[in-house]
Amino acid sequence: MTRYTLHGIFASGPTYKVGLMLNLTGTPYDYEHVDLRSGAHKADAFLAKNRYGQVPVLEDHEKDMCLCQSSVILDYLADETGQFGGKDRAERLRAREWQLWGAGQLTTGIYRTRAMKLGFFTFPEQVAEANLNAANGALKELNGLLDGRDWLVGGGVTIADLDIYGIVAYAQQAQIDLGAYPHVRRWMSRVEALPRFQSVDAALPKESAKA
Repeated sequence: MTRYTLHGIFASGPTYKVGLMLNLTGTPYDYEHVDLRSGAHKADAFLAKNRYGQVPVLEDHEKDMCLCQSSVILDYLADETGQFGGKDRAERLRAREWQLWGAGQLTTGIYRTRAMKLGFFTFPEQVAEANLNAANGALKELNGLLDGRDWLVGGGVTIADLDIYGIVAYAQQAQIDLGAYPHVRRWMSRVEALPRFQSVDAALPKESAKA
């Protein structure tokens, strides 16, 4: 049996983050497609794995672990694979700071604007404008923080970069122009140059698949 099973849906940004981590670490995994439109995430079988009825979910069959929330899963995989966890506890904590920061205005702004542009949701004009402003405000802050830096934490790529990349990578689908954020674009290029990197369109299958 393959050690890991990832439950998710290809259109989910948080699921993409976990798929990206698994791919970059060269970790084999089975993939279970969760059809959100049919309500599969609210079925009893899925709720037994994730009480919140959300994707992604990662099962570690070897250690009998079942985890949800992408940032928690990335943290777990950093320990299990020995990759992207930072060189010490201080760097791991800094990475967690970035993950919590990213879960605020950056996620709200980009993911919600993307959802509207793709027709997944509709928002009143005032709310849509607020979402877009949140995205650009967070991107401006990120751009400034990346000035003079190659990576978000320390001297190498960590789960902080993978987590934040997994949000910013959807800016194009949100029709947000990253041209005003040159440091962000250069940082994204570094992530995209990593061995085994796969884009948001290629990382996850559109149906269940075995490793």
